[in-house]
Amino acid sequence: MAKIDFKPGTMVYPLPAVMVTCGSIPEEYNIITIAWTGTICSDPPMCYISVRPERHSYDIIKRNKEFVINLTTEKLARATDWCGCRSGRKYNKWNEMNLTPAEAKYVKAPIIKESPISIECKVKEIVKLGSHDMFIAEVVNVRVDDKYMEGENGKFDLSASKPLVYSHGGYFNLGDKIGKFGFSVEKKKKKKKKK
Repeated sequence: MAKIDFKPGTMVYPLPAVMVTCGSIPEEYNIITIAWTGTICSDPPMCYISVRPERHSYDIIKRNKEFVINLTTEKLARATDWCGCRSGRKYNKWNEMNLTPAEAKYVKAPIIKESPISIECKVKEIVKLGSHDMFIAEVVNVRVDDKYMEGENGKFDLSASKPLVYSHGGYFNLGDKIGKFGFSVEKKKKKKKKK
């Protein structure tokens, strides 16, 4: 098999396709779709989003120093795409996509009620990178839809929400689970001998 060289570019795929909400009052609430997002630290829990300075949400996030990352699902695919293609300067994305702003616990920015997980974030640093600026943020709360909680141990089953991912210009669902963290090094359980 031969390898072909591409020009340097953003080829780390798939990525989460998330809807980020911002604004401190209902009149400025907005939604921006972002794929440049991820986890950067576990203690304290931190993540980032990268946003072009010309985007409507950029100034709202920069001014308020907070946002919410709302994970998306197959059911939210059209809204996810639409909110990334249209500007909040011209449209009320909540009304256009029939999405419901709901109260977050620790930030003024709203969560999207229809999202299975909403991650409340407070901006700690803004890093200018080039086409995008990175908003590095601490996670201050995570709100989850209780319909995805399973069993008595309270385990959250995100796969049941049918998460949406983005890969090189397309939206996709996730495939079958092929393992769990640590499965490659897990010791096999010995079968008990029958008496």
